Amino acid sequence: MTRRTAIAAGLYAINTVVSLILGLIYLGRREFMPYHADALGVEWAAVGAELQVLLVALMDVAGAGWIALGIASAVLIAIPMRRGERWAGFLLPSLMLIFYVPTLMATLAVLDGTPATPPWYGNALACVTAVLAFVIHAPWRSLSNG
Repeated sequence: MTRRTAIAAGLYAINTVVSLILGLIYLGRREFMPYHADALGVEWAAVGAELQVLLVALMDVAGAGWIALGIASAVLIAIPMRRGERWAGFLLPSLMLIFYVPTLMATLAVLDGTPATPPWYGNALACVTAVLAFVIHAPWRSLSNG
């Protein structure tokens, strides 16, 4: 593995670990996050039972998305990226941006449209990290050579 590839893999690994942690947090919650309460202006106990079921289900979907991204990223880093397979250098940032750009847009909408302060900066950092890793790795460099 080249130095550039190792640095990029390290940056992707940071996003991977964070994705797995967030997935576990969201899958393990049985009520919404504190910033969700701020957004709605109501505590969990005041939310109707049907809405509680829906919100927990949506959090489970989000958690599953983070877990899926984390597992896919870990496999891509561990196998094809380590082997120097160029396609992984394109797929990894694509998967991360496909997940984190809409997540960033959603958190910014909550920030803009409610009194809540969601952790939008984490999603922005994940996007920046994915782009930075892609630029450092530069998998396109070898396309004309091979």
